[in-house]
Parts: sequence; structure tokens; C-alpha cells
Amino acid sequence: MSEVLNAPLFADVPVAPFKAGPAGTHITIRGLTKYFAGWPLYENFDLNIPKSKIVSVFGPNGCGKSTLINMIAGLVPIDSGEILFDGKSLKDTKIGYVFQNYREAMFPWMRTIDNIAYPLKLEGRSKAEVDRRMAELVASFDVKFDLKRYPYELSGGQQQTASIMRALAPNPEVLFLDEPFSALDFEMTLFIREKLQEVFMQTGTTMLLVSHDLEEAVYLADQVLLLTKRPTKVAEILNYGDARPRTLETLSSVSFVDMKKLSLEIFQREVRR
Repeated sequence: MSEVLNAPLFADVPVAPFKAGPAGTHITIRGLTKYFAGWPLYENFDLNIPKSKIVSVFGPNGCGKSTLINMIAGLVPIDSGEILFDGKSLKDTKIGYVFQNYREAMFPWMRTIDNIAYPLKLEGRSKAEVDRRMAELVASFDVKFDLKRYPYELSGGQQQTASIMRALAPNPEVLFLDEPFSALDFEMTLFIREKLQEVFMQTGTTMLLVSHDLEEAVYLADQVLLLTKRPTKVAEILNYGDARPRTLETLSSVSFVDMKKLSLEIFQREVRR
């Protein structure tokens, strides 16, 4: 009974008519509401995510960065609101997801190559189609390790590489990345973020990246989505237009340094509120 009394009364809130995003919008979020333990994390949250861009999500600790992309990806249920992908529902949209914890993301009883091919087999692809797509991915990522080994036999960087290859295998319309570099050493972080750039430049796949590293978030982004403390709202959306591929030289460019500085100023402003 107490749970019922403490629950938000969404049924009493009038539902506004759905308003499409501007031209070029891929993901349209309207009235997104999510409560935890009776307290609002997101409340009537609206957002337009552009098509064929990398959007980095950054904000104060506990503001719900990972929860946001998990709700968009359908991994966490929403309390109310609507999310559309090019006007379609999630079930009609092909997505890929790269988890932070690569050790738990792969099926340990399957060889690595079978893990990567799993989404293709779910789609009912023929063996020839699976083999062709696997060859493309191996060439694209310049894989040097043995994909016939089991995931637990690989290094952390190799496991995360395989996780990204699996997420990309079915050519998703949207790729979600939840802190994909957090458990990797610096060498593997450099390698994987360059590979993500290459994939993006080749395919134009819309990507949503959650990162706790501001430099990394800005470096990869076309847009930096800065969030407030909870109940979470959009603090600012910053457009970053340096040409790709971005390189180590990008990190010392005036435009990159200015974008990182502005992002940090907005972040600190929100943390202090």
C-alpha cells in the first residue's frame, strides 16, 4: 500500500501532443519521466538526438547518464514519455550496445567468433552472409588475436574489441556505448577510439557515448550533451566541428581546448548548484 501511495500519479498528468524534432533528428524523446524510490531522476525530459552524429553524454555524478541511454535502448523501463527513432518504435529499430563491463557482456560458453556472430544468427542470416560480415569486421579492426578462443582467454582490450565488433555486426542504426574505455589501459583506449572513428566515418552510424572522461567525450563528439544534477535536465548542448579523423594533434588545437574548457565550465557550474 505504501508503494502505491508514494508512486507518482502519472495518470493525472495531461499528455502533450508529440512534437517531432527538427530536420536531421534521429532520436526524439518527449516527456521522458523516470522515478527511483519515489524521487524523480528525469521528469518531462525532452531531447532531439541528431542523425549520423556522435553525441557524448556528460554530467555530474548520479545525474543518470547511463540510465538515459539505457532507457533509450530499452534496457531500463520508463515511467512515462515517448521515444521514437526516425518516427519508429524501438522494436522496429536495429541497435547495438557496448557495455562498460566487457567481462560480463560476452557469453563465456561461446567462442569469441561465435559471440561476435550471434546477432547475425539471431537475424537468420545464412552462413555465407555471416562469414562475409565477419571477414569485413576482422579486416576493419585489423584483428590479430585468435577469435576461436573463449572470451575469458583474451585480454581486457581484446574482449572489449570483440564486444564492439559484436555490436556493429548487424550494421545498427544506433550504437550505444556506456563508458566503453573505463576498464581499458591507455594503449587500448587509443586503439579502440580510433577504430570507432573509422567505423563512424565509413558508416555514419548514430552513436551515443557515455563517458566519465571529459577529454575523451569531447574528442569523439560532434555534440556534447551536458546534463544537470537530478531531476536531470539539459544544461547545454555544444556542437564541436573539428574535422575527422581526429588525431593526437587535435588535443592541442585551439578549437578542442576551447570546447573542453567551455564544457568544464558548464559542468562545474552544474555541480556547484
